[in-house]
Amino acid sequence: METWLSAPRFAVYLAAAESDRSRALALYEWNAQISAALLHDLAHVEVGLRNAYDRALSARWPGPPHWTLAGERVFAPVYRTRGRRRVDVNEKPRDNLRHAVINAGGPAARPGKVVAELMFGFWRYLSSAAHEKALWVPALHRAFPRGTDRAIHVDGPVGRLHTLRNRVAHHEPLLTTDIVGRFADLVGLADRLEPQLGQHLRVASNVPGLLAIRP
Repeated sequence: METWLSAPRFAVYLAAAESDRSRALALYEWNAQISAALLHDLAHVEVGLRNAYDRALSARWPGPPHWTLAGERVFAPVYRTRGRRRVDVNEKPRDNLRHAVINAGGPAARPGKVVAELMFGFWRYLSSAAHEKALWVPALHRAFPRGTDRAIHVDGPVGRLHTLRNRVAHHEPLLTTDIVGRFADLVGLADRLEPQLGQHLRVASNVPGLLAIRP
């Protein structure tokens, strides 16, 4: 198993299983299963989030052109002081958008294709405090019910889910991760995006069942 997994990786599970090799392997298998279950749920929420943001941005910048081709206007320079430097917090979103347009086939690509090319990290940072005045107030708050707090109900959960997705995508151990808390983030964000999405996750997710049978 050390040859297959590497000694350092397997050591994490051995430690958690009190050096019982069979239990350690069972724990590794459980980690793979719950990672897959979380990816399933994260995929639903990520698609829901990007479509909700696309609708909100399209309503604020109706075009033509579509907002995905109007990055210089939608993500106009916004400067913040970081240490001794002035940083344009919209530079990275503009770059992400340019690359997405290229990957989608260029300016003639369908907007939906461009939206699908944008990674979770792009959508994650749109709710940050740096973008509150430029994006949240005029547009993105409309993706959620009245009374939604940007920091508490959106940016906090989305940030934690982004971190979780990165861990899962890199096959990292989730043995000390607050999976119950992250599942609550998933369902809570889903409820705000679309109540039926939250209901679907409660029924379709395998996460609660896997939590109950952790080795």
